[in-house]
Amino acid sequence: FFSFQESMHAYAANVYTTVIEELMKGKQRKFIAVEQEFFRLWWDMVATDTQKQQVHQLLQEGRLEFVIGGQVMHDEAVTLIDDQILQLTEGHGFLYETFGFRPQFSWHVDPFGASATTPTLFALAGFNAHLISRIDYDLKADMQKNKKLQFVWQGSPSLSARQEIFTHVMDQYSYCTPSQLPFSNRSGFFWNGFATFPDPPKDGVYPNMSLPVTDANLHLYAQTMVANIKERAAWFRTGDVLWPWGCDKQFFNASVQYSNMDLLVDYINKHSAEFGVTVQYATVSDYFQAVYSRNLTWEIRDSQDFLPYSTEPFQAWTGFYTSRSTLKGIARRASSLLNAGESFFTQYVQKHPEGSICKCKALKQLQSLRWAVSEVQHHDGITGTESPKVKDMYMNNLMYGMLNVKKLMASIIFDINNAKKNGEVYSSVYTKDSGEPDVDLYVVVYNPLAWNITTFVTVSVSSEAMSVYDELGRSVPAQVQSSVESQSTYDLYILVAISGLSYRKYSIKPLDGEQAAFVGSSVKYKRRDLAHAGQQRQRLFPVVNSCYQIVFDQNTNLMHSITDRETNQTVQFTQEFLEYHVNGDTKKGPISDNYLFAPNTSAVPVSKAVGLEVLSGSLMTEIRQYFYSNVTSQDYIYAVYTRLYSVPEGYDGKLLCRRIEQEYSVGPLEFNREAILRTSTSLNTRQLLYTDNNGYQMQKRPFKAYVNNTVARNYYPMVQTAYIEDDTTRLMLLAERAHGVSSQGNGQVEVMLHRRLWNNLQWDLDNNLTLNDSSVVRPVIWLILGSKAVTNALYRTSGLALEHRPVVMFGALSGGEKPKLPRQLQQNSVHDLPVTVPPNLHLQTLSIPGWRYSSNHAEQVHSIHMGEQKQGDPDLSRVLLRVRHLYEVGEDPVLSQPVVVDLKSLLKGLGSVMAVEERSLTGTWDVNTLERWKWKTAQYPGKRFFNSTETSEDFVVTVHPKEIRTFFVYFQVQ
Repeated sequence: FFSFQESMHAYAANVYTTVIEELMKGKQRKFIAVEQEFFRLWWDMVATDTQKQQVHQLLQEGRLEFVIGGQVMHDEAVTLIDDQILQLTEGHGFLYETFGFRPQFSWHVDPFGASATTPTLFALAGFNAHLISRIDYDLKADMQKNKKLQFVWQGSPSLSARQEIFTHVMDQYSYCTPSQLPFSNRSGFFWNGFATFPDPPKDGVYPNMSLPVTDANLHLYAQTMVANIKERAAWFRTGDVLWPWGCDKQFFNASVQYSNMDLLVDYINKHSAEFGVTVQYATVSDYFQAVYSRNLTWEIRDSQDFLPYSTEPFQAWTGFYTSRSTLKGIARRASSLLNAGESFFTQYVQKHPEGSICKCKALKQLQSLRWAVSEVQHHDGITGTESPKVKDMYMNNLMYGMLNVKKLMASIIFDINNAKKNGEVYSSVYTKDSGEPDVDLYVVVYNPLAWNITTFVTVSVSSEAMSVYDELGRSVPAQVQSSVESQSTYDLYILVAISGLSYRKYSIKPLDGEQAAFVGSSVKYKRRDLAHAGQQRQRLFPVVNSCYQIVFDQNTNLMHSITDRETNQTVQFTQEFLEYHVNGDTKKGPISDNYLFAPNTSAVPVSKAVGLEVLSGSLMTEIRQYFYSNVTSQDYIYAVYTRLYSVPEGYDGKLLCRRIEQEYSVGPLEFNREAILRTSTSLNTRQLLYTDNNGYQMQKRPFKAYVNNTVARNYYPMVQTAYIEDDTTRLMLLAERAHGVSSQGNGQVEVMLHRRLWNNLQWDLDNNLTLNDSSVVRPVIWLILGSKAVTNALYRTSGLALEHRPVVMFGALSGGEKPKLPRQLQQNSVHDLPVTVPPNLHLQTLSIPGWRYSSNHAEQVHSIHMGEQKQGDPDLSRVLLRVRHLYEVGEDPVLSQPVVVDLKSLLKGLGSVMAVEERSLTGTWDVNTLERWKWKTAQYPGKRFFNSTETSEDFVVTVHPKEIRTFFVYFQVQ
């Protein structure tokens, strides 16, 4: 609810300053810290040299422990796996470089529901145990009663036992100390009270400070604490009870906390015979070590996740899957741009060692976006559950970082081409910036994927008469038509074919001669009144490419059916916008807010009339549907732009032809409306839906009937993928931002696109947590319809093609300069060795982190111990490479096979590979020395340490289904 700066000022800086001071005063005292963003701000801006020395000492003594160790505690429902890994890597790199410390336990106590991707990532990062808290209230009650809150979780069906992890679910008291005292009406155990904003109180008296421990109440305090410990002990299999002492925004006055805690701890231990309990300060590591040493056999949980999450019958936390859709979209665009900028810079450093760009400054530009993308993964960030000013902070940091990376990419292009800097380069990513009308434009298009791609990029131009040429002066297929967004400009669609991690340069000139872009012709259909459509006989018209025939009904201007031309299968197919009306008055019943979704009734159709315009050309047909509240309304509230692509001979158009692209315009909404797009088909799906966990793996979502709140409890997050299917045909949806998604009827799938809410819940008002989001959102979804075999082969690559669309940068050629470019550029872009992996692999990361740590652990620890950490310039020689297998075991006869990769040959375009080290997920462990705890299960009765995958001889690695392999690569210095 407060920005990082405000939180540092009000309490966070005081947490570290006072906790370090108090830990030094008593050998028995301990403390765990989680999010590195706050700690790093304190370390860089507040900590004295003495405090820094004390932190080193406390870490060595095991009395201060970093758990998770990422920049933030990330959300699990709406984040993408790449971004989860980024923010973990960012925090772990700092901790290892600064302290030689590697977190081995998680503390994921606050995300709203738990994904099955997380246990896999934490296992790959070298963790020994995972800890969560927020799962469905009824499920938790059942697990608690049956002592099943602890289990070994095999989060990935394909990696199963190799990357399983012991998981502890916190009991009903969750992660805060229970504050009810039977002998006082003040809260208990929170002696420092609660933090105040924006300033700490001048007199040091905080609200809600607990009754201090005195001789008079010491026994009563002890009784209360022991009773709670014993209540909880009954829910677990061992006699070890994890009793969390603290809560949100606590320990900003650690002195008063520890002095009261000491009295209680000592008293209980002196009377342990009477109480039947001993207590000790502990870290998470101490707790799990105690449980592990009991040597019990644990149940296995399969790859089922804990989503969605409800806290009581009418509190389904499924609203945040869609809250602040614009922030969700920008966060993903920023992530994708960062990924492109990293690989672009890495190639520049390797191929152009003499280049004139300052590498340190370039790394700082990348770093600004690494931080911004990392911090927004917070469970009150990308979730949309923050106040408006904190949302603005995230947005500003993302926009600033994106601007930095765009500038860096543009300057690299300039430097490579030694272009005379005539005309500013201004760059744009995915947005349709227009060029100056009086100059010729050139666009540089970078493909950030390690596959050859054929796709369209869109450029906004000022006239219909345009020609497009490539580097060699050849004409490039293009189509121009009136713009969706403005009356005065045109959208120019350019067909680009670019190999892996490469760029091409295109010049756009006012028309010369025969080589013009095709001009899309427009047909506008009369606005149709949906109320009277049923009385007329159907008048259908088709829109066709080589993969699909989409049929529209002229009586309604709505879609009618889609035929898959490969199988000749026709599926009835209609789409409509509806709104859930929700209550904003707590006196009248359950409310919806940033977190919760609580519809009062079924969704209500929003439009009584639909307008239609079809723009057709030889490369693309765009169907524009406008939805009005009635036949006479001036303005539409909803629009859909559906694009069907045709690919000319000589281009590989499989992915392009197979996707039906839809862009929506939704908003501004009225208050307390939640907007959905419902797609109804003739597929007999038995109301079974599939959605992804974090773009990594799929989950099966059968419809469940509940006594209360059935609609909201059947909403799930779609981060990248969702589908419905019958015995023969599947409809896939691919998204470029997270949405809530549900199947509320047979053959149906609905996607929540936008929410605008206001309520009078006091807590929401106090924290300015209204969702008065009056924006217009423009999400994009790609649809793929086809047989299971065809959709299986396409959806992983298509999802990544949507995520990582080409980066488009613009420049101006002044004074009608000819588009013949310097020879060097022609060589670079056309004949460079591309980086290409097979379609079932994804080159997830290619970057230069800049860390200065030694990858030899003994050396790293020694240099820190001796105070000899490398200062000064970042290390540019170490390249971080991550490769991910996209398929599950048995998912596809061909694509599920292991893939053999020769890293030397893969990267030969960047230079000569001299050495490769295989590392843990975040880079801090050498996989050959990583031994995680092996917890006993019925499947593996012998308790043993657990080693990772076999490593590469001679730079050749075999990547198995769903593996994510991480390497440090070193190139021969040129």
